[in-house]
Amino acid sequence: MTAQPGEIAPDERPVNVKAAIDKMEALLGGHMAAYLDACVHCGQCAQACHFHEATQNPRYTPALKLQPMTRVYRRNMAPFSGLRKALGMAPEITEADLRDWEPLIFDTCTMCGRCTIVCPMAIDIASVVAATRQAFVAAGLGPPDLLQAADNARDKGSPLGVTPEVLEDRVEWLADDNEVEIALDKDKADVLLTVSSIEMMKYPDSVVAMAKLLNGAGVDWTLSSKGYEATNFGVLSGKGDVARIMVERIAAGAEAVGAKTVVVPECGHAYGVLRWSGANLLGRELPFEVLHITEYLAALKRQGKLKFKPYDAQAVTYHDPCQISRRGGATADARYLLEGFATDFREMTPTGNYNWCCGGGGGVQAMGSAADVRHEVFRIKMAQVEATGAPALVSACANCRLTMDESKKALAWDKELLSIVELLADNLDNPASDTPATD
Repeated sequence: MTAQPGEIAPDERPVNVKAAIDKMEALLGGHMAAYLDACVHCGQCAQACHFHEATQNPRYTPALKLQPMTRVYRRNMAPFSGLRKALGMAPEITEADLRDWEPLIFDTCTMCGRCTIVCPMAIDIASVVAATRQAFVAAGLGPPDLLQAADNARDKGSPLGVTPEVLEDRVEWLADDNEVEIALDKDKADVLLTVSSIEMMKYPDSVVAMAKLLNGAGVDWTLSSKGYEATNFGVLSGKGDVARIMVERIAAGAEAVGAKTVVVPECGHAYGVLRWSGANLLGRELPFEVLHITEYLAALKRQGKLKFKPYDAQAVTYHDPCQISRRGGATADARYLLEGFATDFREMTPTGNYNWCCGGGGGVQAMGSAADVRHEVFRIKMAQVEATGAPALVSACANCRLTMDESKKALAWDKELLSIVELLADNLDNPASDTPATD
């Protein structure tokens, strides 16, 4: 990576080794230490990791990403750590170690959790990697582009610079251009819809589609300029302060309108962070229910509030975003939405909770340094789709979609990539208008 004028080249960044060690020690609570003690070094996780399988590089074995935490634990905190040090069996972590581990912790782990599925000890390597990233950031390390995205989210409201003013302008433009009502800053609403800046800036039709679907079902909903950005680059980058701020903003937006439900858009990690980690980051119980857009639309379909015309234009298969399906628990609802709608639906192998990652989760999509290996990883997904014979791949995550679009272009792949909400909205068969419910 070449430094820009006035910037410090990555290999010249000052590294605070003590800060990294202190942070790791602070994060080595009971369950984290138990994971490190539990690893039996069987190596089964290697075959479950898309980075390992795409490259056949043993360095990418997921268990090896436990090393930074394990080294600190065994030297300073584990039983008999003093004896280990005295016998020279617990070497100190050095700056060279941290620099060597940095690409493993950031560039080649999407925290997809597939390794945990096969681990005989059920070690959640993804959570260890997330904690380790915090330590690396404390030391002054981490991919500059990923860290900048987190800073943008803190300072501007979103990683792609969607400020409240930009949000208002985009909403007005989308509403006028598509002749659809997009509610923004209603005084009261039952549902707070959040968006990702990827959708707002790169896939705006997804925002329009969500509005059409919610309006068509007669939902009382709104966007809020107080809390609209669903993505949480604080978690992805290891910046805990930013992670908390992003959750606080959504909570403030929901509480201001009295929303009982917060709907997360087509974004995998945004769903996992808010639903499963949001209360811990906020420091109190979330005062609302969190649902992914596919969960919420499935509920509306079950209630008879959404009906769709059959989609028979082509065969489709479905890509499960890791943080929605495997780590999120919302595997079935996307398929329920596709049932009776996509007339030629074909499952990939493996699928569901065993799905292969797109290669860009965990912030990897935002790292320029990971581009080459990310494209290589995507070959696994290409082979899965090719095996189904379907010409189109549907997903429910804008980050997956962006990752796959970029890899598709880099590898000259000819399949179509579709958004599930856009596909559903284009085939909505509701008699209701596009106007949302009013107070």
